[in-house]
Amino acid sequence: MRVRKVLATVMAGIMTFSLCACSSSTGSAPASSGSSSGDTIKIGVFEPSTGDSASGGKKEILGMQYANSETPTVEVGGKTYNVELVMADNGSSADKAPSAASELVGKDVSLVLGSYGSGVSMAGGPKFEEAGLAAIGVTCTNPNVTAGNDYYFRICFLDNFQADVLANFAIDKFSAKKAYCLGENGNEYDQGLVVFFKQVFEAAGGEVITDSFPTNNSDFTSYLNKAKSEGADVIFTPVSIAYAKQIMEQAASLDIGIPFLGSDTLDDNMVLEATKGTNLQLYVSTFYQEGGSEEFDKGIKEYINGNSSALTANGGNDTISAVTAMGYDAYYVALEAIKAAGSGDKAAIKSAISGVKYDGVSGSIAFDEVGDAVRDTAYIKTADTATGTWAFEKVQTGSAK
Repeated sequence: MRVRKVLATVMAGIMTFSLCACSSSTGSAPASSGSSSGDTIKIGVFEPSTGDSASGGKKEILGMQYANSETPTVEVGGKTYNVELVMADNGSSADKAPSAASELVGKDVSLVLGSYGSGVSMAGGPKFEEAGLAAIGVTCTNPNVTAGNDYYFRICFLDNFQADVLANFAIDKFSAKKAYCLGENGNEYDQGLVVFFKQVFEAAGGEVITDSFPTNNSDFTSYLNKAKSEGADVIFTPVSIAYAKQIMEQAASLDIGIPFLGSDTLDDNMVLEATKGTNLQLYVSTFYQEGGSEEFDKGIKEYINGNSSALTANGGNDTISAVTAMGYDAYYVALEAIKAAGSGDKAAIKSAISGVKYDGVSGSIAFDEVGDAVRDTAYIKTADTATGTWAFEKVQTGSAK
């Protein structure tokens, strides 16, 4: 077990940042010290703004940007610093992630936020570790993100917990006895969730059928028809936003008639839009449901509607994604760590993170000895296909331990 230095929690301030998803920073203190250059402390944003996960990445960034617009400075040691968000696009790809991580290291940031997507987080993680630079994952849920990397933390629940929650929900809600699981071949996020779901569902006496589709697949007809012919009570498909959209559209045209269960990646406006006007039943596990914080909801909607770039990044409407709330909370957690460290020094910040406790809009946030968030519940929400909005279903816990 790794030991982390625990420091006291401090109240947060916040940072300044342009809405542009591709901004960069200049200047810098020595790369070994981390980032307080002059009157600015820099935080790296390691997110996909291109590729299959771009929709989720942009929404996660929105939360950070909104938080930054609220409080653009932080008080450290009696001095006021501007805080700059420095962007690096990991392209939704494990191949591109290391270079994006290296880009942030080279720009001398004090710590990093991100990424949306566990695969890119795992691919970029070693670069942060080599540089002695802490990263705080926002919604990267695969257990391997933090496993073996003392420099990666996260504020979200993990996939084993999420799959447990969804398996129990399938049993509680639908009295499901048979589940069909579909994920992308070779995708660690998809396949990890399927494995965890299968373990819990079968332990409860259920039967699980699993299938994998090849990368860049666009025709899901045979998979959906198989689920129906096999008599599945539920379909669990923890896939990317792009694939989920296609699956929903094709399931509607085929009149599959089986409830779908989705992981946090399906909590996206594009997926929701694909269900509108259909007879689909879609339930997703997620980190936040609109209505959880009246003040946050009002503020982020005003922010989105007041800027055309933000509105575009959010998919053209002001529906609040859970990843946006998580990005918002992650930003404030970062500020807590900076204040606890008492400087912009990356080593001091890394040591301070494990002692941070923060009550965010998504719930209370603290870290265990591995650097994972201490979370015991997830939100389940369903697609209201008549209105094209998410409706709260329930707060779901996992199996009794």
